[in-house]
Amino acid sequence: MVPNDETLFDKVVNLSKRRGFVFQSAEIYGGFRSTYDYGPIGVLLLRNVKDQWWRSMVQMRHDVVGLDASILSPPAVWEASGHLANFTDPLVDCRECGDRHREDKLVDPSTCPSCGATGTLTEARQFNLMFKTHAGPVTETAAEVYLRPETAQGMFTNFANVLNTSRKRPPFGIAQIGKSFRNEITPGNFVFRTREFEQMELEFFVPPDDSDEWFEHWCEVRRNWYLDLGMPDDRLRLRAHEGDELSHYSKATSDVEFLFPWGWDELEGIANRTDFDLRRHAEASGTRLEYLDPATNEKYVPHVIEPAAGATRTAMAFLMAAYDEEEVRGEQRTVLRLDPRLAPYTMAVLPLSKKPELVEPSREVLGLLQPHWMCDYDETQAIGRRYRRQDEIGTPFCVTVDFETLDDRAITVRDRDSMEQERVPIDELVDHLRARLRT
Repeated sequence: MVPNDETLFDKVVNLSKRRGFVFQSAEIYGGFRSTYDYGPIGVLLLRNVKDQWWRSMVQMRHDVVGLDASILSPPAVWEASGHLANFTDPLVDCRECGDRHREDKLVDPSTCPSCGATGTLTEARQFNLMFKTHAGPVTETAAEVYLRPETAQGMFTNFANVLNTSRKRPPFGIAQIGKSFRNEITPGNFVFRTREFEQMELEFFVPPDDSDEWFEHWCEVRRNWYLDLGMPDDRLRLRAHEGDELSHYSKATSDVEFLFPWGWDELEGIANRTDFDLRRHAEASGTRLEYLDPATNEKYVPHVIEPAAGATRTAMAFLMAAYDEEEVRGEQRTVLRLDPRLAPYTMAVLPLSKKPELVEPSREVLGLLQPHWMCDYDETQAIGRRYRRQDEIGTPFCVTVDFETLDDRAITVRDRDSMEQERVPIDELVDHLRARLRT
């Protein structure tokens, strides 16, 4: 489908609910705004997105290690990072309908987008986006703590720990995937902007003189990651921030943007954070956060290049990029043309009939495939309907066990995109599928 098709957004949202990608959180209680639960299919897609990020950023590199830092942090961390003072959005209220909006996102700053009233918006006031809570059994005496609005600060506060235990030296990185929380004024566009979300972030520590070179390196690497996983080139772009867009810590930032049905929007930001964070935490904590180069005997505070991606919005973008409709023999077919590395199920085993004599060979085939790939097993309804269900959730291959299998010990492999079918001996099935997936 064309990216600016006005129906694409609704079609993907409806598919997500119908096939078990995403559910409204607490739906039986009327739902809870801007929170979503990932269903049996969605959790597999989201896990695959995160696994591919981790494979690219950690497993396939020698200069990056992982971390899983705490979600709760004391105010001192966020004061040093600048979030208490600077992590704000301009908030306006409509005196007519009472709705609240981010002033910087309004198309017409004089008109309320909810009710259309003109001249009813209040003066903007700064609204801090962090969630505050209390740690301790009694609220009156408990310590104030914050849910992290980003995963980055845990990597900065653990810089010395990682440096001392990992035997790495700049340039090296610390990677993390985890939940973050932002009290957004106007969440929306399904799972694109929510108050609870997952981030995939890397903090890459480099010698100060090399920061510009590494910034360009990571801009190219991160854009290519999306392309390698099947994102169309014409729906992806790298946009450099203007000076007035830069965050308080940033020397330079570029966003990887995807063309959503509502226009270009951010998937990932790559920022040159200089030495801002390490210096601020060193000053606030009294701990030296620097590196001693044994070759030159020079001490310096590394600069940081940060590629920071949203896992949930990235999964949504891959869904929208993969969504396709076509007519096949007079019938409409919906298919998600997901890269096999992202598809929730790589294979689906489909016995032609629920008759007992097909159960044993079907379970045998399933047992052969499961150690290698995530597999579905479906024996309900006609085989054509089952093919269509698997097409809709993006399963690359369907493996059909039929009555001929009882005689020739072979099964039929169906390709999602071409719908071509091939007869393959059960004993050769794993090697056959491995070869197909490599291509």
